[in-house]
Amino acid sequence: MSRKVITLCYRKIIDATNISTWDKFVHEDSFAEFKMQAQFYNQEERFTTFAEIVLNVPEAEKLHFLVSAAITGYLRQLNGIIPDVLDNLGRRFLTFENFKFELINSDINNLEKHKVAINFFSKPLVWHDTIDNLLLVSQFKESNEDEVFTNLFQIQPFVSIHAIKNID
Repeated sequence: MSRKVITLCYRKIIDATNISTWDKFVHEDSFAEFKMQAQFYNQEERFTTFAEIVLNVPEAEKLHFLVSAAITGYLRQLNGIIPDVLDNLGRRFLTFENFKFELINSDINNLEKHKVAINFFSKPLVWHDTIDNLLLVSQFKESNEDEVFTNLFQIQPFVSIHAIKNID
């Protein structure tokens, strides 16, 4: 029997309006790193925003990667669990190995305008069924066990199926 194996992507957007302590630390530290790294691409101090720097200095696209170094410690604190996505029992259950950090907007003179996204990519899941508006999934394992533990959850905003594969 064919199984569908999916990878989910959760896009967590962090800006000045976030209230959790973890989000605030990511916001502040990524802003400080952006200001420091942006100096290399803006040595004449002609630009103040991320958009202006990238538009005028194409190599500045590297800022996404360079600024991500400031938040890797915070990602380790998550112990491989994607934040904010809960199953129908209210538990965090999605695990991740990969992420992609992205600068959405920033202004070197204004922390309030700094906005980033962290795209978390789940470990592979087996998609067993759809029940009403809920997905029934389990962790993907190579072996076909008789019994598997499942999670039932509703796809929420900023969560999507990133990849799908049929396995025989």
